[in-house]
Amino acid sequence: MSTAAAATSRWETQRSFDELGRPLRDITFCVVDLETTGGSAAAGSMITEIGAVKVRGGEVLGEFQTLVNPHAAISPFIAVLTGITDSMVSDAPSIESALPRFLEFAAGTVLVAHNAPFDVGFLRHFASAQDLAWPGFEVLDTAKLARRVITRDDAPNCKLSSLAVLFNATTTPNHRALSDARATVDVLHGLMERLGGVGVHTIEELQTFTSRVSTAQRRKRHLAEGLPHAPGVYLFRDDRARVLYVGTSKDLRSRVRSYFTASETRTRMGEMVGLAESVTTIICATPLEAEVRELRLIAEHKPKYNRRSRFPEKMHFVKLTREPWPRLSLVRRVLDDDADYLGPFSSKKTAEKCLAALHETFPIRQCSDRIGAKPTRTACVLAEMGRCLSPCDGSADPATYAAVVRQLRDTLLHRPDDVVDAIQRRMTTLADLDRFEEAGIHRDRLATFVRAAARTQRLSALTGCPEVVAARREDDGRWSVHIVRHGRLAAAGVIPAGADAHHYVHQLRASAETVADAPGPVPAATAEETEKVLRWLEAPGIRLVDVDGEWVCPVGGATRHLSVYDAVNQSRLALVPFDEQRMPTTMHQPAR
Repeated sequence: MSTAAAATSRWETQRSFDELGRPLRDITFCVVDLETTGGSAAAGSMITEIGAVKVRGGEVLGEFQTLVNPHAAISPFIAVLTGITDSMVSDAPSIESALPRFLEFAAGTVLVAHNAPFDVGFLRHFASAQDLAWPGFEVLDTAKLARRVITRDDAPNCKLSSLAVLFNATTTPNHRALSDARATVDVLHGLMERLGGVGVHTIEELQTFTSRVSTAQRRKRHLAEGLPHAPGVYLFRDDRARVLYVGTSKDLRSRVRSYFTASETRTRMGEMVGLAESVTTIICATPLEAEVRELRLIAEHKPKYNRRSRFPEKMHFVKLTREPWPRLSLVRRVLDDDADYLGPFSSKKTAEKCLAALHETFPIRQCSDRIGAKPTRTACVLAEMGRCLSPCDGSADPATYAAVVRQLRDTLLHRPDDVVDAIQRRMTTLADLDRFEEAGIHRDRLATFVRAAARTQRLSALTGCPEVVAARREDDGRWSVHIVRHGRLAAAGVIPAGADAHHYVHQLRASAETVADAPGPVPAATAEETEKVLRWLEAPGIRLVDVDGEWVCPVGGATRHLSVYDAVNQSRLALVPFDEQRMPTTMHQPAR
């Protein structure tokens, strides 16, 4: 079979593929090779020859070859290796003349080279030296690709000479630029032919190919066909229509397609794709709507392959009870009982850290029994240690106890200074005694409390508002609008070009979800949803259209202390080994 016929056969095989992305048959490649006087342009090595072949769909569109005068002596070693001598390049053009001609030849193509960092590095170095703008070439390295494809059984190594033998290249590489470029063309086509059989049909898939993505995973790429290029939520389902995984993206089709290519190499996701039989999508008006819908769908379906946000109901709160002798307790639900709540916390352990910080500061009772207005019981050990006012044995004055409770309530809702000051004094005392581990325990308790108090104050401020309407101008010039009711996203939309903005917002508000008020810091939505809404509302460029209610946070609130503890946290993470980083968290983090 002739060379042309062989190349045509290889490409005809690929023409039958129904492809996503940019099909390989439509890509123009410029395969380039350089000969140089040494291994580093930055160290003074020069280019002595440029050779390139332009191909598309198996057809050679053109060739480029020129010797280059390095204006320096070529060492005997390089002369023997390449066959290029000083006399051969004495009348050749300089790199200042040759490089612009090559860039013009290669314009609009994907650059290909064997060990591309070397060749492209030289070209970029001299383009910079000449103040030439470097075109935004995409680059494909056949050496890197071969290392992912070729095994020891195929070839002893991934050198160009070995690969040329493996793929029956019609040109033998001989360290001359054009010959090596021609051989690289055959190697490129050979690699494409081999990878075509495992579902690699686009330039995107070729550039990022890895053997960690199974053939079965690639063959399910048809599941991405027909999906929209729009923001929204996607759901992978098994053969019984059960939801396996929920995700969100600004471009649904591109994101889902990535699960069947080399850009998705997580073992867990590979297992999920193996079980998937269909993908359904929900187009959303804005990215925020997509993020919120993702959270709600994960909570509803609890997909096996979503690790986070599956159980928003598994929250804990610190509750200041309403009874004759109030106390702090850990609860799972917020009730309409006029009590005060701090949270939510994603784990009981984290909530207990916060509870310990409060008990360290305020000597209210820690027993869980109900105590009447005039108790006559025996004092516990905490009372004997002076850590409880001891209402159980009647020794506590109701007015004094009530004053401590009022101070505690003010700490939870408005000013955390009492807890901060008390624990910082305790930390200082322990540090002076070289009891640093104990001081660290108190530091973590304090950090947990400050974060929880700040979050509670921020959430409560928003959830207390019956409605907040806000808008932002997006990158495309249009305005996105969100309706938030009691902390829950009730509607989202984008004002169409040329539409009356006031009328559109009025219609959006009229069609928005009805959200009833409820007690607690996160009554109408999960804490994670309200946090996402808050982050959007606090982002640059947001304009408040209307606010029903008072959206305010206390000036002396816990938020003003966050910067200190965030800085401490970052320093700790930088110093503590990775496997020892165990900072407490106070709510679920978004899945990504």
